[in-house]
Amino acid sequence: MWELIAHPSNLIFSISICLMLLFGILELVLLLLGGGSQGFLEQLLPDDFSAGSNTAFNLDTASSVFGQVLDWLYLGRIPLFVWLIIFLTIYGLSGFILQNIFYSFSAQFFSAWIIAPACLFLSMPLVRYSSMLLAKILPQDESTAIYSEELIGRTALIILGQAKINSPAQAKVKDQFGQMHYVMVEPEQDEIFQQGQSVILTQRTKIGFQAITL
Repeated sequence: MWELIAHPSNLIFSISICLMLLFGILELVLLLLGGGSQGFLEQLLPDDFSAGSNTAFNLDTASSVFGQVLDWLYLGRIPLFVWLIIFLTIYGLSGFILQNIFYSFSAQFFSAWIIAPACLFLSMPLVRYSSMLLAKILPQDESTAIYSEELIGRTALIILGQAKINSPAQAKVKDQFGQMHYVMVEPEQDEIFQQGQSVILTQRTKIGFQAITL
């Protein structure tokens, strides 16, 4: 067992398990002191997907590929601290299990350069379904997810490309809860919105919003 844990090919899995244990000890100490690590960890997330500890990503935030991956992994649906515990545990244990099975047949371990990314890929579905199960068990706070129409009347900033009629550009806008949304915006009138320009969202379209100049 010690050879499995201490072998250089399994170092990354040993580190994962150690980090998981350290997180547990840290959380216990902070709880005894009357605090917790969840609020601190949530601040490490960018604004566009730090939806809070128990809120779901809305449709606009998850419109990008990156946002869809985060949503698929249930990041933002459970506390980030809990998600990290799940990930580190599953990733570390899956690596040890696979290495142990391979060693029992070949008397050697996979190279770390092969097994580390392979386990990362293979563990993601397990992380997702474990997070999904936990999300159903954990008590839920009041959700801050909103309808897209609630963004109408808010100021958006064009961040990518030029926006023309029937040729929208990407913009970002904050909702009433301070969450950042990335939406597609086109002008309501015959004009052009330049990158870095602020506009006011006026109505919903099939692919995003129409807007007028600020």
